[in-house]
Amino acid sequence: MSNLIEIRSEAQFQELVQKKDLVFILNFWAPWAEPCKQMNDVFAELSGKFPALQFLKIEAEENPDISESFEISAVPTFIILKGGKVVEQVEGAKAAELSNAVAKHSKGVLNKFVTTPAASADSETKPVKDLNSRLKALINSAPVMIFIKGTPQQPRCGFSRQLVELLAEQKVKYSSFNILADEDVRQGLKAYSDWPTYPQVYVNGELIGGLDIVKEMVASGEFQEMLPKEKDLSTRLQELIEKQPVMVFIKGTPEEPRCGFSRQMIALLNDRHVKYGYFDILTDDEVRQGLKTHVNWPTFPMLFYKGELLGGLDIVKEMIESGEFDQVITA
Repeated sequence: MSNLIEIRSEAQFQELVQKKDLVFILNFWAPWAEPCKQMNDVFAELSGKFPALQFLKIEAEENPDISESFEISAVPTFIILKGGKVVEQVEGAKAAELSNAVAKHSKGVLNKFVTTPAASADSETKPVKDLNSRLKALINSAPVMIFIKGTPQQPRCGFSRQLVELLAEQKVKYSSFNILADEDVRQGLKAYSDWPTYPQVYVNGELIGGLDIVKEMVASGEFQEMLPKEKDLSTRLQELIEKQPVMVFIKGTPEEPRCGFSRQMIALLNDRHVKYGYFDILTDDEVRQGLKTHVNWPTFPMLFYKGELLGGLDIVKEMIESGEFDQVITA
């Protein structure tokens, strides 16, 4: 049975909402209102992503008693009912606000009714807390962060390709993560953000939604309004360098290095139990090229300590052999 229901009478509505153990999302709309057409698509997408919730479409003028009972004065208006009570209301074509509200009130309910995909054997052995810390760091690693199948240069599914093309059209600067390269992230992020499909788009660490929601937000102008004001490259690079006391700029991730030099650098740091932050230069060509000029160093990996460049792999090896590395890092 579908969880997206068109309400045709007050009796039908009352019969449904008397089930106090369910969460209902009410969509008051009108066929003549252009914003309603856009938001109906968002509403339908959300119903597919949150199957444990009940999504009720109510044509406001055809159901005046229901509309009056919720004091509906404009369309579209969205009401969230939990335990028979109104817990949140969203007025207007605000796709991001609606998706965030639905995600927030789905927590707990989702786990009751939906079985999440099984994680890989490797992920079951890793503490959830550590994975969540890693996911949080990934989400916040850039002002606009997208999680896609493949890379921006080689998307591996139609939805990811459409998202990359849309962001390119809007001239949005972003970083990306290839979920096909890491099953822990792929499965863990679904639970972490209560969003079961990809691609996923985050702005300033907050989940915006998937492709359809971003499309609607772009069409309404809402997406551009919420984008962070662009910092000049030099400021951004320095902030990245100083993000952690020890920062390493590598190709790939510590778990999946994408070149031999990066792999060796990570192994050296891990062997010496150094706590460090990292940035994958393959996700952002502006950082990759700009950092070379910013610190006058032509190759990667690069290792920084307290905002100062130590050097690349060969220099770090020499510092370790001479004992200087431990003196500097522990100073």
